[in-house]
Amino acid sequence: MLKIHNSLAREKQTFVPIEPGKVRMYVCGMTVYDYCHLGHARVMVVFDMVARWLRASGYQLTYVRNITDIDDKIIKRAAENGETIGTLTDRFIDAMHEDADALGVLRPDHEPRATEYLPQMLALIQQLEARGLAYQAADGDMNYAVRKFVGYGKLSGKSLDDLRAGERVEVDTAKQDPLDFVLWKHAKPGEPAWESPWGAGRPGWHIECSAMSSHLLGEHFDIHGGGQDLQFPHHENEIAQSEGAHDCRFVNYWMHNGFVRVDNEKMSKSLGNFFTIREVLKAYDAEVVRFFILRAHYRSPLNYSDAHLDDAKRSLDGLYFTLRDVPPVEVAIDWSDAFAARFREALNEDFDSHGAIAALFDLAGEVNRSRDGSLSGLLKALAGILGLLQRDPTDYLRGTPGLAGGLDEPAIEAMIAARAAAKKAKDFAEADRLRNELKAAGILLDDSPQGTTWRRG
Repeated sequence: MLKIHNSLAREKQTFVPIEPGKVRMYVCGMTVYDYCHLGHARVMVVFDMVARWLRASGYQLTYVRNITDIDDKIIKRAAENGETIGTLTDRFIDAMHEDADALGVLRPDHEPRATEYLPQMLALIQQLEARGLAYQAADGDMNYAVRKFVGYGKLSGKSLDDLRAGERVEVDTAKQDPLDFVLWKHAKPGEPAWESPWGAGRPGWHIECSAMSSHLLGEHFDIHGGGQDLQFPHHENEIAQSEGAHDCRFVNYWMHNGFVRVDNEKMSKSLGNFFTIREVLKAYDAEVVRFFILRAHYRSPLNYSDAHLDDAKRSLDGLYFTLRDVPPVEVAIDWSDAFAARFREALNEDFDSHGAIAALFDLAGEVNRSRDGSLSGLLKALAGILGLLQRDPTDYLRGTPGLAGGLDEPAIEAMIAARAAAKKAKDFAEADRLRNELKAAGILLDDSPQGTTWRRG
């Protein structure tokens, strides 16, 4: 029985879908003005894991992850680059897909762009205005009247009085209350704009997700996810908009993944510890990065460092060694098997991928002892649910040439052959020299009665 830690309830709750056998899930996606960073990687991989497990559990899932393709940062970056907003956003959407594909992230069922849902946003703002929850300020913006929505702060646990005291409140004299937030921004000279009942302008950030989620999943759906940084104000404002307009519960289960930290400090450009996905993938295999993300529980902080990535690589290598040494026999998962049951129990306990991976290592230990190909097959099948261990073990262990050492495969094979010839001639000093030269280039050798294999260390 699946349990989910519901951020709204602040506790784990047994998951009961609104419609039996079906799940509707919305996850806040990327604002596409730059390359995706490690925080984005965590959101993509975590909710890909959630989607995979829901489907493996027999649910018919509809998964929506949006794209914000219009906002202040996008407008500013396009102007700086001297290019159109469409050219900028298309380029970074393509880059986002490249990064996601590399990390083994399956595409969501729907990936709506904000600019494609302007009519739905305008209709939602009109509903809020009709209910007395939205007003047009003197500067032309349409704002949400926060104090008129009973229950504002229930997701974040923040009271209106605390917020009014100054926490994360913008100073804007045109607003009726500093807590109010913008639904529709009036157009400034030179900015992109769309026509609306309140004049030319563009949508505020928060209204996008309320409009897209309700259009694609309905006014009330099962799961809403995103990074912990979005809990307030973004998700709090989504609740106010959606429940204020539709007069019904918006979402049953709210999920938030933890922050990514770098050497125990919050990742930020100002600290100079900001890493894009593609920067990291120049140094580490993408599956190692995916494994690193999933090895931690999704709600815990994720501490990025080279040492942690190196450790993740060694651990993933170990699992691939097992599959290499005991070739897997293709099997259907028998959930009554003790290892499979532990794996399922972990993922049913708030998607505990850390516990599920621990079960995989215990299973790998049994495979190494028993040399049983059917258990090796079970290891591969269970790991596949997490998007892991699906490559040919030898290909994985040999890695990507650009990641370690400057030697290509023919050069490596030639040196291994030369070492074998040196050993045959009892020139052990030359054999050791060649092994050490390969090791210095990041190439590790594994000798066995069947011959010598190599991998990138």
